[in-house]
Amino acid sequence: AICDLRFAIDLLLSDSDFYLTSSTFSPLLFFSHQTNKPIMVRSLVFGVALASQSAISLAFVPPSSTNAVIGRSAIVCNEATTTSGNLLDSVLSIFKKDESSSSSSTPNNNKGGKFLMAQSLLLSLINEEQCFSTVEGAQKFADSCTTDIVYEDCYEPQPIVGRAALAEHLRTRALARTNGGKDAGFRIDKISDGSTACGFAWTWTSSSLEGLRGTTFVELNSSNQIQYVREIPEPLYKPGDLILDVLKAVTADATVKPPPEYTPRTPKKANEVAKYLFNDVQGADPDEGMRFFDESIIYRDFNYEEVLRGKAEVRKFIEDFSFPGITFATQRFDDGVAATCFTWEVVLEGAPEGSEIKGISFYEVNPDTGLITYVRDVPESAIKPAPLGKLARQFRPAVGVFRPVAIDSREGGI
Repeated sequence: AICDLRFAIDLLLSDSDFYLTSSTFSPLLFFSHQTNKPIMVRSLVFGVALASQSAISLAFVPPSSTNAVIGRSAIVCNEATTTSGNLLDSVLSIFKKDESSSSSSTPNNNKGGKFLMAQSLLLSLINEEQCFSTVEGAQKFADSCTTDIVYEDCYEPQPIVGRAALAEHLRTRALARTNGGKDAGFRIDKISDGSTACGFAWTWTSSSLEGLRGTTFVELNSSNQIQYVREIPEPLYKPGDLILDVLKAVTADATVKPPPEYTPRTPKKANEVAKYLFNDVQGADPDEGMRFFDESIIYRDFNYEEVLRGKAEVRKFIEDFSFPGITFATQRFDDGVAATCFTWEVVLEGAPEGSEIKGISFYEVNPDTGLITYVRDVPESAIKPAPLGKLARQFRPAVGVFRPVAIDSREGGI
């Protein structure tokens, strides 16, 4: 988020509620890690320290309420176009330069300049605080959560509940990955442009190698604290069509139902496209669903070793998994426009209660056409922790797989 003089003026003229940290113009502009409590302010005063010719100070007047509400004026931050050479513009241009250089290497799908709370918070926690690869960063992530955070690490048998338990879990994992000083990294491959919730595709890295991949969905509460997370790593054993045979065997006695009725629509925003396909069109005419896929679609389902490319391969895949007795029931969506992440569970008719399979999907669309260009599906393992996954994390803890590949050899984490 780039904040300039016009943004400051907009804040001054508005009655929007927002809160700022006075230390930096960073993606964490609206969140205080130190207190973990948002501070609402209605006025912003810029003071220029003329003696130093390079300092700028912020003064804030907090009201009695402590609930953060991101107002309209706190959403959009446009780059300045003024060419005047005053001190304020010079100082703000430094902030812009620092912000641009620190975030240029990470894909963020934010093309319109809109401030995205969830995306910005996660980019800062992951890239700056290194929350998934260092002990200190793990604590920072926990400090950004509600006290009753629910963190579904689907590698583990049970969700982690509560800030203290989560801090311990993330610290333990970071220690296991570094294993006495080994270089362990965490790379964001793709991230949705969500504000209230956000999802990202990721890869574990170590020096010149990369290994385990997965997807994570994160949801904020009204105070912009993390209240829910689902994280699923890829299964190391990918059953391929065997999973299809198993699912069909379980649902062999399912009742054949008439296709659902729906009202045809053509949404363009990523989260609305995903909702339409899963909540309205699922189980109906396959042609209606296929018209939302781009000819160059890349589809990664982690039940399979190979990536699906093109509409013909994707159509066959979708038709193979469309049979009586199987339902992909959606649970939580982010509000992404160019890309979206959402959680779901597979419900099988005839399967025992509690046997639902959790999953996460990441969809990316062409912003001009609204057609889907990229998909990543990842299901949880039926056994937790998955035996092969556990052995790999013990054998090569920094990368989490038995046979890592060269860094950046899988474009976009594919």
